[in-house]
Amino acid sequence: MSADFQTLDIIEEITRNDGSTYKEIGNLLHNGQAEYAVEEGMIKKVRILKINIPHSKNVISYEKFVNENFDIPTKIAISEYIEWQRTTEMDAVVEKILAENKVS
Repeated sequence: MSADFQTLDIIEEITRNDGSTYKEIGNLLHNGQAEYAVEEGMIKKVRILKINIPHSKNVISYEKFVNENFDIPTKIAISEYIEWQRTTEMDAVVEKILAENKVS
């Protein structure tokens, strides 16, 4: 079952099992799923870098992309962790969100 439209309001740092990291714009549902994924060995680590980020035009743009392109489960106990694969355009939008929120 998929969640309704997801509002994104936190910045997380995800550490993959190979040790590489990336920043993600998520919410508490996504963070809970990532925490569960850590417990189950799907990813190595997750940490919240910033909460309650402003709902800027860049966040709205990325939110629309995520909601239109990914099936977001309603439950925390996920069967697999899906990393949201971004387009080049969305990579640039996420970089702008990080800059707006002074997260490097």
